[in-house]
Amino acid sequence: MAGLVACAVLAGCGGESFRWEPTVHVVQSGETLYAIAWRHGVNHRDLARWNGLTDADLIFPGQRLRLTPAPAASRSRAAASTAGSAKTPAPKPLPQAPRGPEPAWTWPANGPLMRRFGASGGLSEGIGIGGRRGDNVRAAAAGEIVYTGSGLMGYGQLVIIKHNEAYLSAYGHNDSLLVAEGQAVERGQTIARMGLGPNGQPLLHFELRLNGDPLDPLRHLPQR
Repeated sequence: MAGLVACAVLAGCGGESFRWEPTVHVVQSGETLYAIAWRHGVNHRDLARWNGLTDADLIFPGQRLRLTPAPAASRSRAAASTAGSAKTPAPKPLPQAPRGPEPAWTWPANGPLMRRFGASGGLSEGIGIGGRRGDNVRAAAAGEIVYTGSGLMGYGQLVIIKHNEAYLSAYGHNDSLLVAEGQAVERGQTIARMGLGPNGQPLLHFELRLNGDPLDPLRHLPQR
C-alpha cells in the first residue's frame, strides 16, 4: 500500500521521467512568506489565503504551508455537508488577483545586459546585468524590503522588494546588502553592492514578478 501511495505522489511508477511537484513547504528558520512564495512561484497573497494567514509575518519554523489550494474534493464534501439548508449562503468566489498599478521602473544597475530572460542554464526567470564587483545595485521602484538573505538556492545574497500587492522585484548575486527587512526604499536607492555570478564574473540577477508569475524585465524597464 505504501508503494502505491508513493507512486501516486510521484505521478507514476513506470520507466518514464516525471517531475515531482511538492504541495507542502515546511518553514525553516529565517524564512519569510515572501521568500517561500518566490521560491515556489506563487503569489504571496494566495499562499497566505490557502493557509488561513492574516499576517504574513506570523509564520514559524516547522510550520507546514500548503502550496496549492485545497483539493476540489474537499470543497465538494464541504458543500455537500451544508446542502439542504436554505439559510446557508452560497460561498463567495475567490477575489481576483490584483494587477496594478504597475510601478515606474528604472534599471537596477548601469552595466551591460549579459543574460536575457528565459536563457537556458542557471536562473532563467530574470536577466543578468554586468558591471564591476561592488557597483551599486538600486531599487527598480519604490517599495518595502520583504526579504534579505541567502536562503534561496542559486540566488546568492538576495533582496526582494514588494512594490504593491501585485508586483515584486528581486536582486541576486550581491556582494553585500545595505538594507533590512521591513525597510522602505525609494526608486533608485542603493540597496546592495554587485557581487559575482555563478561563472565568477560580476553579475546582478534581476527579476520582476506579477502575482508570482515571472515577467521579462526588458519589456518593462525603460529603453537605454
